[in-house]
Amino acid sequence: MTRPEIQEPRPERYNPHAIEGQWQERWQQSGLYTFDPQAPGQKHYALTMFPYPSGNLHIGHWYATVAPDAHARWMRMRGYNVLFPMGFDSFGLPAENAAIKRGVNPRGWTYENIAHMRGQFGRMGSMIDWTRTFATSDPEYYRWNQWFFTQFFKRGLAYKKGGLVNWCPKDQTVLANEQVVGGACERCGTPVERRNLSQWYLRITDYADELLDFSDTDMPERVRLMQTNWIGKSVGAEVTFSTPAGPETVFTTRPDTLMGATFMVLAPEHAKVKELTTDAQREAVEAYIAAAGRKTDVERQQEGEKTGVFTGSFATHPISGDQLPIWVADYVLVTYGTGSIMAVPAHDERDFAFAKKFELPIQEVIRPEGGEALDVAGSEPYVGEGLIVNSGEFDGLPGGKESIANIVEQLEARGVARAKTTFRLRDWLVGRQRYWGTPIPIIHCEQCGPQPVPDDQLPVRLPDDVEFTPTGQSPLKLDTEWVKATCPNCSGPAERDTDTMDTFVDSSWYMYRYLSPDYGAGPYDPAQRGMMPVDLYTGGIEHAILHLLYSRFWTKVMRDMGLTDQSEPFKRVRNQGMVLAEDGEKMSKSRGNVVDPDDLVAEYGADTVRTYLMFIAPWELGGPWDPKGINGPAKWLSRIWTLYFGGQPDGPRENMTEADLRYAVHSTLKKIDSDFGRMSFNTIVAALMELTNVLVRAGRSDRYGTPAWEEALNMFTLMLAPVVPHIAEELWQGRGGAGSVHLQPWPQVDESAAVRDSVNIGVQVTGKMRGQIEIGKEASQDEALVAAQANPEIAKHLEGKDVVKVIYVPGRILNIVAK
Repeated sequence: MTRPEIQEPRPERYNPHAIEGQWQERWQQSGLYTFDPQAPGQKHYALTMFPYPSGNLHIGHWYATVAPDAHARWMRMRGYNVLFPMGFDSFGLPAENAAIKRGVNPRGWTYENIAHMRGQFGRMGSMIDWTRTFATSDPEYYRWNQWFFTQFFKRGLAYKKGGLVNWCPKDQTVLANEQVVGGACERCGTPVERRNLSQWYLRITDYADELLDFSDTDMPERVRLMQTNWIGKSVGAEVTFSTPAGPETVFTTRPDTLMGATFMVLAPEHAKVKELTTDAQREAVEAYIAAAGRKTDVERQQEGEKTGVFTGSFATHPISGDQLPIWVADYVLVTYGTGSIMAVPAHDERDFAFAKKFELPIQEVIRPEGGEALDVAGSEPYVGEGLIVNSGEFDGLPGGKESIANIVEQLEARGVARAKTTFRLRDWLVGRQRYWGTPIPIIHCEQCGPQPVPDDQLPVRLPDDVEFTPTGQSPLKLDTEWVKATCPNCSGPAERDTDTMDTFVDSSWYMYRYLSPDYGAGPYDPAQRGMMPVDLYTGGIEHAILHLLYSRFWTKVMRDMGLTDQSEPFKRVRNQGMVLAEDGEKMSKSRGNVVDPDDLVAEYGADTVRTYLMFIAPWELGGPWDPKGINGPAKWLSRIWTLYFGGQPDGPRENMTEADLRYAVHSTLKKIDSDFGRMSFNTIVAALMELTNVLVRAGRSDRYGTPAWEEALNMFTLMLAPVVPHIAEELWQGRGGAGSVHLQPWPQVDESAAVRDSVNIGVQVTGKMRGQIEIGKEASQDEALVAAQANPEIAKHLEGKDVVKVIYVPGRILNIVAK
């Protein structure tokens, strides 16, 4: 193998600013990263969650993008036909609030930001295919949001109903349950209020059971657990009690404790509270309901002293006939189960605390096997399984799952209960009372009721000249001309719906639109359905419940509509951690600790920033930013440049065999392949840095200029390409490589070279490291000791001493104890 000639002389010093811009421009002009669905190779659809166009890509955007970009490049070099697109999640409150602050329409502000951020993505050196980009605020995109909504409406999956909703008083809009965190608005942190409003919902609960099946998607266990808990499947029974207001059905997961029910509790919003409240208790009950209305569901579920009020009425136990007092308490939610519970204080912590406070009876019905009777005067209930007691015919049966089915069957035969499965998950509230979002495509007619906008009238475009300062009602209501409409059913006068959609609708199906962004006959070209599911989807763990759950729901509906063959949108999901400030705090403008990637690129170049972000910490964990840490990657790239273009490395002569060099290269390649598969990016960079040291040593040996040396540099260049694409392109071209380095096939591991017959192990003499020896992998302890004694650096520490003990760990270390 002859040594390739350097095509043009390169400067002695590495200057990223002299090469990165020109390569970015050439890649863009040549269409290097344009995806061709007809190109050879197995498809690989890699997708990173698209950003909100806030104005600037921050360091978190870089962290979320450069590692998946490296992975996509690696897959492409391995022969896959890779699609790696990017767009912008551009509807939503931040743009609207920024526009209000500036006194402008959010459209102009949004699209200026998009143009700026596209330039930033380019300076990152990413392999994004920009021919497929879009923004969710493009009418050509949100037209299909509206089309989906009308299809959902026709299928009974979209509906409007009145009820209690979460209301953010600052943003002046309703919030889905998933958008309330700790009793506050997820976006702005304002405490959330509860209001009675008529709102649009999507029936995600129709798919609750199926959403618990993760067999067709590889998600981190943490994400699966978060979604499972949010869906909250509970298997049990509904039991009916008689009350003065008629039958009242409660849901319980422990029907085996029915005989321990000593009182009933209703949610303050329960429809029967008014009828059940006696005149003597009415004032107290109404005051309590008013106080409960000022709390969020989250606050009501928090641990703390229980509150409640007696209605004055009693329920009749369906088995014993006992009269159970009916209370109202805010720890019971009207949105869970039936909004009422049978309270079993002996075996439920919340019921126990309530009973103790209000001196209500406590009846033990489950006892640990071999245990003693519950001390009702004690400080805690018994919530485990055991034997049923004090329950008549059920006495002696095992409590818990083992007997529940049998007990429910007997209760069903008596007509007082039925088996029931419930879910914590509630239907998705999708209406918003703000301007900058997709208009809901429904026309309201007094004669015909709500009617979907016909397909040929989509999109229903957002008007531009609207006063959108939040008032608590939809800003679109103020545009009376826009509101006027004709009923598509009877042709009579009608009005448009003035709410806009939750922006999570936009991101629930966007991965399909990248497949054919200009397609006009549907949300995407069905000829491209073979590109789904997304093979690797990456983004933050904060989207585990909202976005990921909604996307899974949306794909299942699309499947049932015949729009996709898949039941899951993502084959594999992985989450990155977060880059924190130097002190470990979250970065924020208010704290003044934000790291600007543009400044870093201006000082160090994109490849250095890419390297450091992959090297800083395990990608899935993240970690604090160290402003000094980036100097290491900068020096490493300079060292590589000098290795290639600076002639034979200076320094003392090294002794390295061809087998040594080939082992270092091929074993590193094998490790990098494994690490890319595990998405362990920090160890990939570490392995490349370690190989750089080996190559410098090889350059000081007789290997310099040999075929093994040339093979090593060529393979090293290819290994660098996914991580540091600019310098890798320059190294490849500088060594006479044909075409772009990013079009080259990934090197293959020579397994025979990647395995060594010998190993280097450390040698300690009486606990202190004194050197290394090279011995056979299967060398015995005696052979290792002989090799150590033959090494001059080690032997001098043994002179005049007796070896009293030898500790040998094959392949790792030899410890000689000498006196």
